[in-house]
Amino acid sequence: MKLWSGRFTAELDAVAEEFNDSLPFDGKMYRQDIAGSVAHCKMLGATGIIPQSEADAIVAALGEIMRDIESGALPLVGAEDIHSFVENALVARVGDVGKKLHTARSRNDQVATDIRLYLRDCIDGISALLKSLASSLVKRADEHKTDAMPAYTHMQKAQPTTLGHYLLAYANMFMRDIERFSDCRKRVNIMPLGNGACVATTFPIDRELTAKLLGFDGVSQNSLDGVGDRDFAIEFLSCATQTMLHLSRINEEFVYWSGSEFGFLLLPDEFGTGSSIMPQKKNPDVNELLRGKCGRVIGDLTALVTVMKGLPLAYNKDMQEDKEPLFDAADTLAISLRVFTAFVDKVKFDTDAMNAAAAGGFSCATEVADYLAAKGMPFRAAHEITGKIVLWCLQNGKTLQNMTLSEYKKFSPLFDKDITVAVSPKSAIARRNVIGGCAKDELVRQIAVIKAALESI
Repeated sequence: MKLWSGRFTAELDAVAEEFNDSLPFDGKMYRQDIAGSVAHCKMLGATGIIPQSEADAIVAALGEIMRDIESGALPLVGAEDIHSFVENALVARVGDVGKKLHTARSRNDQVATDIRLYLRDCIDGISALLKSLASSLVKRADEHKTDAMPAYTHMQKAQPTTLGHYLLAYANMFMRDIERFSDCRKRVNIMPLGNGACVATTFPIDRELTAKLLGFDGVSQNSLDGVGDRDFAIEFLSCATQTMLHLSRINEEFVYWSGSEFGFLLLPDEFGTGSSIMPQKKNPDVNELLRGKCGRVIGDLTALVTVMKGLPLAYNKDMQEDKEPLFDAADTLAISLRVFTAFVDKVKFDTDAMNAAAAGGFSCATEVADYLAAKGMPFRAAHEITGKIVLWCLQNGKTLQNMTLSEYKKFSPLFDKDITVAVSPKSAIARRNVIGGCAKDELVRQIAVIKAALESI
């Protein structure tokens, strides 16, 4: 039965009905829809809008409907949306009393409430997954806080760092993601129920009671905004997109680290696949797919922004298109976080290859310039001399590490025998003992800071 059939004299065209129906996807929100209905009904009984005995009967029947859906005894079919499905099932069980559930409520504020409840649950789950991933990255960073590797700018070797420093960079990104979702949750956790179709209701409802029953922090303050608002959904998708960008970036690095040209990462068999024609291949398909999934979530964000960009107040049917991008992004992000955390826990690194690469590409050239500057030479002059040294090395097949002291002194008398220590990657790393640096003691501090933040979540 359609909830709106009274005004119509003909059935909805079959193709139009298929086009209009949303139960195949909004059925995911059955728990939230029933929870919202239970709270609404309790409020109706508490305020005397409907008799308490009828409210109790409706609440009991809604509990039965929940249990039957969960057990599979009540399949989600035969209605245009989850709201109609639940109400039809309710009326089938308690008769006309069930029709009183929708007193002082519209599907407009009902669906807006369901989505907020659903996203609140998603945020809590995603935050837990992010916490697990950040913890795994911190653990691996602690294991590798003294293992040297090159840092890159413009995809060229820049300066020596450590694998621990590198992994902590991404741990910081995911910590910011946790903060973003936490902040987003504040705006998600505002209840629009009671806003009606667009201009609230004439019934003496108690919105604060309903909000308390559902665990909302507050209620929307304007009924037109309450039913027409999807800012919170766009913000959720923005947060999801940012997290997927971070996943994409680290997996981009892991993809090329796993190749023979780098050889930094030993791809676990559990997370690699083979080739149908090339027997030797072990492909980083999981990492590549994590990179690819980012585009999918960006598309979800773009879809909802595009839907909302030209809509007048309050509710428009276009807004039915809000759910599929939200559900897709939430599901994609959750599985991505789970699989990548499992990967981080399993992956091994070739620290010998990383250490050997740390000195390549004249990555310690800045150490030479800093050495001269510490001796009193203006840094710009030191920079120019160092550039000439690098050019000479390239022309003569030398490195900064195997140059002799006499060769260094040809460029400046300020060079002394300690220059050979200054240009070693290990020394370069150890001297960067400032906040944010890659020295061992500083990484110990950074790890402690993130661990403390994780414990407080």
